[in-house]
Amino acid sequence: MKFVAFERQKQGTGASRRLRNVGKTPGIVYGGEGQPQLIELDHNALWHALKKEAFHSSILDMELAGKTAKVLLRDVQYHPFRQQVQHIDFQRVDANTRLHMKVPVHYKGAEESEAVKLEHCLVNPVVNELDISCLPADLPEFIEVDLSGLKKGMSLHLADVKLPKGVKAVTHGKPNPVLVSVVVPAAEESAADAAGAEGAAAPAADAKAAPAKGGKDAKPAAKAPAKK
Repeated sequence: MKFVAFERQKQGTGASRRLRNVGKTPGIVYGGEGQPQLIELDHNALWHALKKEAFHSSILDMELAGKTAKVLLRDVQYHPFRQQVQHIDFQRVDANTRLHMKVPVHYKGAEESEAVKLEHCLVNPVVNELDISCLPADLPEFIEVDLSGLKKGMSLHLADVKLPKGVKAVTHGKPNPVLVSVVVPAAEESAADAAGAEGAAAPAADAKAAPAKGGKDAKPAAKAPAKK
């Protein structure tokens, strides 16, 4: 994706407010071999670009002063209640330096799995984005995970997913986190519990109804007729 930025000469709260009043968004680009540089962008174009997932997780081409640079979106500040971008940060990309960023996870095939199709379970995504480390050339726009092999009682872990070439997951101390869990619907669990309770209650009721041998309610045995 490409976007156009312009050099920004003035900085400070007052200068940024004046930019926003004329439909511009103040920003900064930093990192790489160059010095941090103040920039401004057209707000409407930026607002529509931010609605696209790729703008948040892809390497972008920034045109500035007639030159194009590879950058990554690093931070966006929004107005608390207006539809307005207050400030935006970009980082220059070095082709030989590994990146560390979050990318979205796209799940597919859950409806075709045994867990959903036959067992009528619910598939619950636990993780919707992954922290990864890779070179800029290997950065994926998203990571696709196939759920068609899920079964009742299963959980899908990070180790079960094949990551794209050159991509490593950053797990922050959790070596194999759960990505997706399979959950039995609450109504089905309640029905199973009720059936189990009824099954356990039936023998107890039968035992209670049967009179104890030789007890108070036991009928006396019939006497055999006397011999003549």
